[in-house]
Amino acid sequence: MDLHIVGGEPTPEEREAVDAVLGPATSGWRGAVRDVDRDGRTADGGAGVSARPQLLPAFHAVQDRTGWVSRGALNYICRRLSVPPADAWGVLTFYHLLSTAPRPLAVAHVCDDIACRLRGAEALCAALEGRLGPASNPTSGPAHPVESAASPEGRSPASFGWQRSPCLGHCDAGSAVLVTRAGASPTRAVLAPAPTADAIVAALEGQAVPPVPLTLGVQGQPRLLARAGAADPISLDSYRAHGGYRALARAIAIGPDAVIAEVTASKLLGRGGAAFPTGRKWEAVRRQPATPRYVVCNADESEPGTFKDRVLLEADPFAVVESMTICALATGATHGFLYIRGEYPLGEARMAAALAAARAAGLLGDSVMGSGARFDIEIRRGGGAYICGEETALFNSIEGKRGEPRSKPPFPAEFGVFGKPTVANNVETLVNVLDIVLEGGNAWATTGTPGSAGPRLFCLSGHVARPGLYEVPFGATLRELIDLAGGVTDGRAVKAVLLGGAAGSFVGPDRLDLPLTFEAARDAGATLGSGVVMVFDDTADLTDTLHRIAEFFTHESCGQCVPCRVGTRRQLELMGTLSGQEVHSSVPSASSAASKPSAPSAAQVYAELATAMRDASICGLGQTASAAIESALRLGLITGARRP
Repeated sequence: MDLHIVGGEPTPEEREAVDAVLGPATSGWRGAVRDVDRDGRTADGGAGVSARPQLLPAFHAVQDRTGWVSRGALNYICRRLSVPPADAWGVLTFYHLLSTAPRPLAVAHVCDDIACRLRGAEALCAALEGRLGPASNPTSGPAHPVESAASPEGRSPASFGWQRSPCLGHCDAGSAVLVTRAGASPTRAVLAPAPTADAIVAALEGQAVPPVPLTLGVQGQPRLLARAGAADPISLDSYRAHGGYRALARAIAIGPDAVIAEVTASKLLGRGGAAFPTGRKWEAVRRQPATPRYVVCNADESEPGTFKDRVLLEADPFAVVESMTICALATGATHGFLYIRGEYPLGEARMAAALAAARAAGLLGDSVMGSGARFDIEIRRGGGAYICGEETALFNSIEGKRGEPRSKPPFPAEFGVFGKPTVANNVETLVNVLDIVLEGGNAWATTGTPGSAGPRLFCLSGHVARPGLYEVPFGATLRELIDLAGGVTDGRAVKAVLLGGAAGSFVGPDRLDLPLTFEAARDAGATLGSGVVMVFDDTADLTDTLHRIAEFFTHESCGQCVPCRVGTRRQLELMGTLSGQEVHSSVPSASSAASKPSAPSAAQVYAELATAMRDASICGLGQTASAAIESALRLGLITGARRP
């Protein structure tokens, strides 16, 4: 491949950051200074096929060091990986956490999504603007850098910056702020709740960020949360003392076929939203003749209101490692990827420590627990893209491509990451496997209901007394779950409950006795999705919430297909019409201001738009982007809009 790289050379710091990830440059064709005696006069190609998956880690390394990815750094990465600069630019600009323009070394990413809005995010943003100036654009750098006597690098003066962010996955403790500080010793930490603008500035200056408080609740006997708060999350010995690695030992003893049989008998359905039978997925991968096979743990939960996987990653990381290993032994996989949100620094650190301890103990590597089976796990940090929660978009991201969904078929079981058979499960789904292997699938399935077996984690946020993560058996009612969280704040009345997150549905107070099962939710025209339960009391401005949902999907659409790319923008515009509010768009509106439809006709236009998005979009983002707003229209929750 003949790369035409124009303009820009890396700084020593950028070169050092990239080399720390990729290893030292070995030739003039791969980033080193040209040396004819060493390199000869012939081109050296072929690196791109195997090295391209390091593209996203290299971008992260540079931004962690310097605060942004410059043209010189991009050029150097492209030479190292034999990736065309235009191609790499398309990947770099895909992720909102990566900046392509200079910005301060210390940046606060302030969540202004739906759960944090209920807890004062807009007031916090206003206070921060008064203290630090206007928010910056995520890619174009700060609008007005603010000088400070303190600097993350010891330089004086240095600027701080802040920007608005989609959901950070800390809805139980919001308002939430992700503070990133670049440099030779970069740090990332989440401040939640962020009480004041002064507290955010202190974190930017380097003051230690306190741990995010964790609220857990259980109805009945805890399973998934049994070790959370009880076992030391960074100690393998503590994990084993609480029953850890007994499931892996049994899985090795009974063999792959028996493990898959138990998972199938358990009727375990995926907990990420699609509810696909887990045993069927594992069996499909095991039947494939192609090798190698892969296990991918999808820890990129980016659905606004969702944080259950984050809690498991932080509080019980060895359980994630053990369950991924069981999946690998059952399906014949030899390598795994844990794809984790870039907004989960503590979860990433805990998982890295757990993987290192497991390798040292012989629980990962060439012979897992002495079985002779080989398996290891690699962490991939996401760059801030909701669409990468879709499994094929996630595969593309791992491969160093834009995180755009693939058309199906072929399905991941036969053509997954790197074109090989792949099992992809989310964190909660995998951790359930430990009890299934130990108890047996039939015994485990006695919890819950015939159509929804086992326990379920629900993320409660909004107007409840104790927002947090709650474990209940399938079949508990929505009212029981809210009562478990202390009821509605200040004893106020429920206006609506959002089930399943931004891609879910609203239900009214008349549905509080709805059993929380897949089948009951389906019959009610709702969805459990990723386990979001966001409560809105009678003071909530749901029109504002729905606007933010429409903005979220407009921002997060990958743009690959027209129904979603254009449809999410039209949805945002129509939300303004439906609520009587003006929406300013850089995209020409479908109708002029003079011919703006009235609320009833706008509702009809919206119904047609939602149908087109649902039926014609490539993936679940476009197919479900209208679900919450449609349900709100049915319930009459949009101010000024009449029920169509």
